[in-house]
Amino acid sequence: MRKFGNLLLWTLVVYLVPMAAFAEGASGGSDASWGYALGAGIAIGFAGLGCGIGQGLTAGNTTAGIARNPGAAGAMFTNFILGMVLIESIAIYGLVIGFLLQGKIQ
Repeated sequence: MRKFGNLLLWTLVVYLVPMAAFAEGASGGSDASWGYALGAGIAIGFAGLGCGIGQGLTAGNTTAGIARNPGAAGAMFTNFILGMVLIESIAIYGLVIGFLLQGKIQ
């Protein structure tokens, strides 16, 4: 239960500190570009996180499969490369979304 409390506390800190940093001053301007910057960072971050986990699992399982059956290394390697390419395309989509959102920042 203590871990959940710490997680909840730090989640609130991460979400509330940027709001305080970008709070409007006395000028009363309405600039919402910080939301685009936050979205771009989150898009690239989650894409990188997911692809890193996927690539690690793919490489580990392929290596374990080749170690168990060295005769099937050719077929496994082909599927391994194809899987890595598809996983990496997700990271590229996240990068493109990040660049598109960055273009909206004023």
